[in-house]
Amino acid sequence: MHKVVIDTNVIVSAALSPKGTPAKMLDHIAANRDTIQIFYCPDILVEYRDVLSREHLHISLEVQTSIINAIVDAGILIEPITSDISLIDEDDRYFFDTAKASGAILITGNMKHFPAETFVMSPLEFFTMISSE
Repeated sequence: MHKVVIDTNVIVSAALSPKGTPAKMLDHIAANRDTIQIFYCPDILVEYRDVLSREHLHISLEVQTSIINAIVDAGILIEPITSDISLIDEDDRYFFDTAKASGAILITGNMKHFPAETFVMSPLEFFTMISSE
């Protein structure tokens, strides 16, 4: 069983480019709910909703709702313990701490925002790993 936390940039990339790697990875996760489990915390959902609804992104309300509902329906809500690790962007703390608390892989397109940890992967790294299983 793979446990994952998905950074907002991956969700947005999937919504904007339905044929790109992030979208393929999310489709694979959705189709394999018995072997891949999504974790999130309340603050992650707030960020997803905020970013997906930004007008300049032109993501339809239907797509926004579909993404959020899929994550809530398939995912596990947890309350992570706040770490004291130094991060470039404090808005990323929810993702890092949720992944660490749940023992999940953090999937992000902003690898440079996180410490070099084995549980932090790009969408391509994660998709390559699960595709070869």
